[in-house]
Amino acid sequence: MNTTQQTGTCLRCHRPLTSPRSIANGYGPTCARRIRAAANTADLTPYDARQLDSARELIEDAAIIPLRSQVFTVVSTDGTETYLAHPAACTCPAGLKAHPGRRPCYHTAAARMLLAA
Repeated sequence: MNTTQQTGTCLRCHRPLTSPRSIANGYGPTCARRIRAAANTADLTPYDARQLDSARELIEDAAIIPLRSQVFTVVSTDGTETYLAHPAACTCPAGLKAHPGRRPCYHTAAARMLLAA
């Protein structure tokens, strides 16, 4: 009989995860609930619905990882590149082209959601 149990660490609060579902999500149930609630309270007015869906998917896939206080490492859609994201800017190609009057990239929306949690 195999008695080993898989564990992980919550990407938000760094507590141990033991539930297979939580390990797969990268977040414990409390942090996941806070992140979902934060998506409704964060200032997301500059983003369209498609970008917000992409930001939620990025969080659900645990493809955005806290690096420093407000800086995150994010994985590209195809999984081949990583970028640095902050609520105000991102190093992805779309983020580098952003300027006043243009929509920011969805990585910044995901960073805003996580920080609001």
